[in-house]
Amino acid sequence: MATSAAVSAPPPTGARALVLRLCNGDEVARLITLVFASSILLVTIALVYELWVTSALARHKFGFGFLTSSMWDPVTGQFGALPFIYGTVITSVIALLIAVPLGVGAAIFLSELAPARLSSTFTFFIELLAAVPSVIYGVLAMFTLVPLMRDYVDPFLKKTLGFLPIFSGTIFGYGYLTAGAILAIMTLPFIVSISREALLEVPVEQREAALALGATRWESTWQAVVPWARLGIFGSIFLALARALGETMAVTMVIGNDPSIHASLFAPGYAIAAVIANEFTEATGDLYLQSLVGLGLVLFLLTIVINALARLLIIATTRRGSAHP
Repeated sequence: MATSAAVSAPPPTGARALVLRLCNGDEVARLITLVFASSILLVTIALVYELWVTSALARHKFGFGFLTSSMWDPVTGQFGALPFIYGTVITSVIALLIAVPLGVGAAIFLSELAPARLSSTFTFFIELLAAVPSVIYGVLAMFTLVPLMRDYVDPFLKKTLGFLPIFSGTIFGYGYLTAGAILAIMTLPFIVSISREALLEVPVEQREAALALGATRWESTWQAVVPWARLGIFGSIFLALARALGETMAVTMVIGNDPSIHASLFAPGYAIAAVIANEFTEATGDLYLQSLVGLGLVLFLLTIVINALARLLIIATTRRGSAHP
């Protein structure tokens, strides 16, 4: 009995294959979204390139010493970024130390413990605070937060913790601590809003299983719900950190704008974004102008480094959690 084998036609190649793939709707969508995704990388590369090229004069003259020098004197042409890096990092750390406990605690209450109507009302006001322009926060801080810090908070800290160098010295009202406090207020809505959404995404079965095993409402929340949502909570914290590092107007109005390094949190200081905003229009020479652009490059790289470290922390935490029996 003879059998015949059907010979299939060979797949198209070359230009015909490309046309057939393009006629496929999925392939077109893939190409379009690939272009959109690539544009993000291209914008990042363009920003770094422009900052790198425009700051060439400062880099060639000062080299790595630009990052380690604390001298900022436009008259003599000596520029160093260390006081501004110090001020940016210190104010951001203070902001996180204040905002993270308050924000995560508020998110836990709104998502797990508060009545639905109260949670919706509070969430509306939190999202409203996130939309307030930073200059408004700065103006309010000048008239409310600065007197409060100068007359009550700073004297109390100096009286109780004055033996520590960070809480000693002359009280001005303006300074690192005040700038960190206003940054905490500005970043708090981001932490609360995103952490709340992450907690709400935890499956209901996770809560019910803990309650069925005899856990209390708080034990269920802290031991079953919060660990499940930790990646979202970490994400909210690092988003708040990015906001704090790049904040300009509010910090400029309350930090004191002193290009020096002080151990005391009561002392005035400076931040990278603040000095760029204050002095960019007054830069008279090429070296002065390119030194300010160099500060922008330092801030950009500082943000990248901190976010990379944050990503590594998330990866390490996830692996340790998944490896735990």
